[in-house]
Amino acid sequence: MADLDQMNVQMDVSALVREEIITDRKIGTIRVLTPVTVDGTRDFARDVVYMGETQIMTQMGPLPISFQIKAATLEEAVKGYGEAAKAGVQETIAKLEEMRREAASKIVTPGDAGFAAAASKIQMP
Repeated sequence: MADLDQMNVQMDVSALVREEIITDRKIGTIRVLTPVTVDGTRDFARDVVYMGETQIMTQMGPLPISFQIKAATLEEAVKGYGEAAKAGVQETIAKLEEMRREAASKIVTPGDAGFAAAASKIQMP
């Protein structure tokens, strides 16, 4: 078990944000991340970030998708939600395909270093 005293559990006071959730309760959610200082006042040195969220249905059930929406205002974020969601879904699908390809390429075959270890676990009746 990890030594809890060695864990770094300090919040980064230079990265604090206030989170507000905006939703139409149909398609998705926009998280408005407003930068704040440690005393809770608006930090105007950093930009507000708009994060979109949606989900797609897969064979394994719903898969949450999160993506940044490039916008300066909530109105721009709402208008840009659809295109950003499409890009987020496409990026997620591409990542899943890459992970699938990597997993498929790790099949152990005779001659591989891991084959002998895998074969040694096979028991014949």
